[in-house]
Amino acid sequence: MTETADDLSAPLGRDKPRRKRRLRLPFTAMQLLAVLLGLFLVTFAGFAIFNKDPLGGEPMTRLAIREPSAADKTGDDKPAAASHGQDSKQESKQETRDAPKQAGEQKTVTMIDGSTGTRHDVVIGGDAAGKSEAASASAPPPVMAGIDPKLLEKSRYGMIPAMSGDLKPFNVYAADADRAKAAKMPVVAILIGGLGVGAAKTTDAIMRLPPAVTLAFTPYGSDPGKLAERARAQRHEIFLQIPMEPYDFPDNDPGPQTLLTSLSADQNMDRLYWHLSRIQGYAGLTNFMGARFIATEPAMQPIIREAAKRGLGFFDDGSSPRSIAPQAAGSLAMPFGKGDIAIDAVPTPAEIDRALTKLEAAARERGVAVGTASALPVSIERIGVWTKTLGDRGILLVPLTTAMLKSKSS
Repeated sequence: MTETADDLSAPLGRDKPRRKRRLRLPFTAMQLLAVLLGLFLVTFAGFAIFNKDPLGGEPMTRLAIREPSAADKTGDDKPAAASHGQDSKQESKQETRDAPKQAGEQKTVTMIDGSTGTRHDVVIGGDAAGKSEAASASAPPPVMAGIDPKLLEKSRYGMIPAMSGDLKPFNVYAADADRAKAAKMPVVAILIGGLGVGAAKTTDAIMRLPPAVTLAFTPYGSDPGKLAERARAQRHEIFLQIPMEPYDFPDNDPGPQTLLTSLSADQNMDRLYWHLSRIQGYAGLTNFMGARFIATEPAMQPIIREAAKRGLGFFDDGSSPRSIAPQAAGSLAMPFGKGDIAIDAVPTPAEIDRALTKLEAAARERGVAVGTASALPVSIERIGVWTKTLGDRGILLVPLTTAMLKSKSS
């Protein structure tokens, strides 16, 4: 045993003091941080995978409707005693029951901020002064001029198209055309889409393009009905574009009330009725985006059936090669058409002219061809120039409904 100097100088009979051992952890602080971070990432990934969001992150607004209380009528603005969460559940259940049933009836809408719980009341219905913008926006759109009332049906969002005996919106609202002449020579039709949102570009398309060009309106915009009225006054037939889910939704979002593959048939039908009520006088429906939706049979079939039931045609813009719309429409013997060429896929004068030349060639080969375009100034300018000399080249420009009927008969 080896002795140190301290051991020799220490008094006899006394034990050597023991050194205190330091407590050492089995892992370092960095290792602990890494473990905690790993647990967080696993938890987050599990939430993202197993948490089902049928709306795919789509923004939502919740409105709760309640009858005005005695305190509201007397001007006494007392805070609610119940919690925000309880109020939201109770009032949302009363939403349908408490909706105004008559034009002169007033209701109070309690608008609740979903994140803060802040709430304020607005009055809808009746002739009360000072209606809020939200209340007026919820009112059904007015019926457009020149619309046959027999071809309308009331929905909770406003008037939507319907059949009346043998009368169908597709036939009644189709633009005039020389169909006997169209049956004997090659025809082309052009659908200009995305109208109703920008008044300037919509008016430009209405006034600068010939009446045989069909115009498709989105359900958005401050007053698409007025613009649609003007289009019909200039003898254009109109179609209604229905926003449908694309493959990259919600990164690429067509707009509010988009039809989604993740929703039930009833939910999509409710959204469809909202779109149908925005304007009137259209001969048919067409997809606005929607490559995923139009290729998903369980989602698309009910929409096609509803369009057929209401006497409408359906036009597939041709953007989705896997679309089930042709088969679904064929099984119902309803008017159907499909786009052949996107005229302004490359929006330059040279490429638009090249696409129009291809459209002519397709018409000569098959007897009928349909081109689609947006209301870009360059598109309207080139299409306008092209249509002026089309008849000289032995091809007839016809409304979309005429081309759809010729396609069906051929």
